[in-house]
Amino acid sequence: MPVGTLVTLDLPAGSPVADLPWVITIGALGDEEDWEPVVCGPYERAHALALAQAVVADEDLMAVVEPLLPRPDAEAIRSEIALARAVASSPADDEPDQEAYETRRVRPGRPPTEAEVREGWSRIAARLTVPTG
Repeated sequence: MPVGTLVTLDLPAGSPVADLPWVITIGALGDEEDWEPVVCGPYERAHALALAQAVVADEDLMAVVEPLLPRPDAEAIRSEIALARAVASSPADDEPDQEAYETRRVRPGRPPTEAEVREGWSRIAARLTVPTG
């Protein structure tokens, strides 16, 4: 029986990253299939995890569940790029920080209903449209 794989960030309790919108990228688990990954979202983290589990549990698929980083302007995006480049070029370690990610085989669980996902979208929209500063 095929079993999919789910990869996501391993967040500490209370992490503010959990409150960001999350996306799911689903692709082939191995090299046997050649198709473009499918990206879905945004979702609340719990919904993204449950949906990803439901989709890949019985198939040879990989789902990566990760947060979106909503940035309101080009300068904020440039700052994120600069930070990513600085981290990548730091001599600290050539290997990616695997401890930051959690990989697990998944079994089917109860995915959120369409109504639950739509309610989550409303909450995400409300968080993204609140003025800051």
